[in-house]
Amino acid sequence: MTEQNTINLDAANKEQQFEAIERQHGGYWRHDFIDHAYLYNLYFPPERFFQQLTSQINELVLNYPVAQDVLAGLVGTLIDQPPERIVVGNGAAELINIVSGHLAQKLIVPVPSFNEYANAAPTENVIEFALDAPSFQLDVDKFAAEAIRNKADVAVVVSPNNPTSLLVPKAHLVRLLDKLAAHDCILIVDESFIDFARDRDGETLDGDIAKYPNLAIFKSMSKAYGICGLRIGYMLTANAAFADQVRQGLHIWNLNGFAETFLIHAPEYQQEFLASCDRVRADRDQFYRDLCAINGLTVYRPDANYIFCRLPDHAPSCPEVARRLFVQHNIYVKHCQGKTMPESDRYIRIASRTQAENKVVAEALGVIIGSEKSS
Repeated sequence: MTEQNTINLDAANKEQQFEAIERQHGGYWRHDFIDHAYLYNLYFPPERFFQQLTSQINELVLNYPVAQDVLAGLVGTLIDQPPERIVVGNGAAELINIVSGHLAQKLIVPVPSFNEYANAAPTENVIEFALDAPSFQLDVDKFAAEAIRNKADVAVVVSPNNPTSLLVPKAHLVRLLDKLAAHDCILIVDESFIDFARDRDGETLDGDIAKYPNLAIFKSMSKAYGICGLRIGYMLTANAAFADQVRQGLHIWNLNGFAETFLIHAPEYQQEFLASCDRVRADRDQFYRDLCAINGLTVYRPDANYIFCRLPDHAPSCPEVARRLFVQHNIYVKHCQGKTMPESDRYIRIASRTQAENKVVAEALGVIIGSEKSS
């Protein structure tokens, strides 16, 4: 086989791998590429957690895990909340499925946003509220008016939002809560990425949970704690009736012993966790500056651990840019084609990893965009 034939065969294999990865929803670590699509905290958990886990692996495999009441107590210890306010899910996805798929009669969600809230609900129960381009900022007054007009009983706001990485200020969410309260509408605020916000403590609503019976905070622990494989998420609410309704949708052993072990030990690592979030923010902010240096690329200032970008008009479409990054540079990013938004084929979402890895992405993206302009 000639050298050129070998190159062509490698490229063909990468094309096939890209198409296969596009259809997958995980298991990426089994393939040899740099994953800038899924969202991780690469600096947590610390190594001694893995040592604790492996030292108990026989018992964890052979024995039943604890059930919901104990899990709620473990999460409560970690976040300093009473367990009766907490429902623990097998990832936030389990809780989303219960609320969107079974409890909400009419659910309103801004778009673009995390698709699972709408995907889990019957189509006729979903109202999509379009975020206006190019800012993609949520106007909470218009959102509240639309929720009330449609008699929505559940409204969802993801903050910071996915894929835009933009945070909705706490003061705006409080105004939204007040507007919805008089109309028996629960507001779900998904704070899965709040730990990466610049002012996490000033923006989270968890300290105000008792003031607002129509508030439920959803949180996936996968993103902030870097434990995607363990599948842990929780709902925090002072609305006892709503919490009971969600609990009724869970089965008795919805988390396994590996997740239980993480929750037992997580409070020991709190300082390391906070330090890891600082590192994620530092890497992300440098990545933001590197991407801003690419001529023509519109880069949204991020509040989460990923960055939302609009490609310049002269650049290829976002699926084509994603394909070239994968085939030519072994980098996988998330393109937004198919999202409910205008010009969805012009936007990409890039997860921040280490500074060295981020720099490689920025350079590769600059080459693809720059080469197209000069051709």
